[in-house]
Parts: sequence; structure tokens; C-alpha cells
Amino acid sequence: MHLLDLTERARPHVPRVPDHPELGAAARATWLGRMINEHESANVFEALAAQLAAAGVDPALVAECSAFAEEERTHGALCGAVVLALGGEARARVPSPEPLPAHADVEPLEGVLRNVLSVCCLSETVAVALIGAERLEMPEGDVKELLTRIFADEVGHARFGWRLLGELAPELSAATRARLRDYLEVAFDHLERHELTHLDGRSAPPPEGAALGLCNGREARELFYATVRTVILPRLEAHGLAATYAWMHRRTAAA
Repeated sequence: MHLLDLTERARPHVPRVPDHPELGAAARATWLGRMINEHESANVFEALAAQLAAAGVDPALVAECSAFAEEERTHGALCGAVVLALGGEARARVPSPEPLPAHADVEPLEGVLRNVLSVCCLSETVAVALIGAERLEMPEGDVKELLTRIFADEVGHARFGWRLLGELAPELSAATRARLRDYLEVAFDHLERHELTHLDGRSAPPPEGAALGLCNGREARELFYATVRTVILPRLEAHGLAATYAWMHRRTAAA
């Protein structure tokens, strides 16, 4: 465990927030959780950039991915700024980050493609859908402007993954596609577990909660599944990956 303290980096971005004191505790917890997740994502993109470089990917793409890490740190600060605005502290004790899988069982390019699929094509695509829906419900103001900045970057992260997949997919062998199908079975299970852990199906804030970024958990879960079915699966299938089969047979890594 270590202390993540974004107070100083968050302070210049503190927004004006609507006055709903009865929702303060829930909103602080929500934005603190986002602060942690966004900041820790920087480690993921740094590791992903290093793997891309090791796999011999175009240096311009490596640099683009490296830049995502700083964007995620900024996102963490922005989320911490909302915590400060709500009367909370932009600090928390967090576990040490888990290393990005190396996938030593396959060649470096196939291994990094697995991580691109998981991080960008799956997780970031879901993030775009969820944040996009939240923005539609949120009234104009400082918090929406802050969320819009995060949203724009997340769109770029997702597009990066889909673009890279589009470049690499035509050269994938049948054996590689079969292994990626097997990998997606595990990746989809991880994605589902992660999202359901963070989207409380019992959460049903009042309408004014939208101004503070509080969402209906049941509706968010429905959007998650809809995004998988109508966006992620068709796009992966279009690149020749058996994504629908993998989703229907998703399993834990130990299974």
C-alpha cells in the first residue's frame, strides 16, 4: 500500500459544484474512486508503451501511447479537484499497481496486442460509453466541462486501440486468431467483473445527483452490456476475431 496524494496537483482545477449537501458523501466517494482509477491508469499506459516499443511498433504510436499516461494523471488530478470542491481530501491509501501482463507464452507483438485489446478496445470503449451517457445527463457547468475534458481523452485512448487493431489484424494468422479468441474469453470475464464491481446496481440517486456525477447503477450496468453487444463485439468480429464466441464462453484465467 502507498499514499496517493493529489492535493497540490488538483487544487488549481477545483470547480464550482452544485450545492446538494445530502449527496455530498456519495459524490465524494464516487470522485475519489475515479481519482484513484484514473491516476493508476497512467502506469498501465506507461507499461503498454514500453511493450509496444519492445515489439517494434512504429515509434510514433509508442509516443502517442506514452502521452496517454500523462493524460491519465491529469484525469486523476481533475477528479481529485472535484473531491476537494465537495469538501473531501484528494488523497487515499492505495495498493501497489499490478504489472501489465507480459504474455511470455507468445511473441511480443501478439502479447502487446492482447493488452491493447483489453485496455483500449474493451475497457476504454466502455469508459467512453459510460462517461458519454453521464455527460448527457449532467447540466452545464464546471463539473461538466471537467468531465468533457476527460471524455475527449478517453475517446482518443479507445480509438488508438481500434486503429492499431485495424493495422495489425490483416496479418494475423489463423493460429494467432485462435489464441486471441481464447485470450478474449479471459479478458471479457475480467472486464465484466471490474465493471460490475464499480457499478453498484443498488445505486439510485435522485435526479439532482446527475449534476454531481452520480449515476443510476442499474442503468449503467445495462449500458455496459449494451456497449459490449452492440459496439465491442461487432467491431472485433469485423477484424476477424471470434469475439461473440469468446463473450459467450468468458471465463476466469484459472478456469
